[in-house]
Amino acid sequence: MLNNASGFRKVYIAAGYTDLRRGIDGLASIVKFNFQLDPYEKDILFLFCGRRSDRIKGLVWEGDGFLLLYKRLELGGFSWPRTKEEALEITPEQYRALMQGLEIVSRHPIQEVQPGDLL
Repeated sequence: MLNNASGFRKVYIAAGYTDLRRGIDGLASIVKFNFQLDPYEKDILFLFCGRRSDRIKGLVWEGDGFLLLYKRLELGGFSWPRTKEEALEITPEQYRALMQGLEIVSRHPIQEVQPGDLL
């Protein structure tokens, strides 16, 4: 289920570290109070990663209740952005890259240079 995000309208990841001992209510409160997003919005996937990058949790409101997803990789790990404690909306392409263990937030992004900056 977590390998394919086609059934979700939006996907958010909680950058940084999350205590994965939290359950549905704890993760929903992070979404609401830390990120000012609505955890009761239908078909929105919120993803969380703890200190160990080989496991993630997902939270989805399905209209009649929450679905809590948990994935633990046997080999490898997720390349999770650890820079800020914020919610990042990611594209379906970024989601697929994340599930393949690839970086979705570049550490040293290439920036546009203006002609006046070169002198």
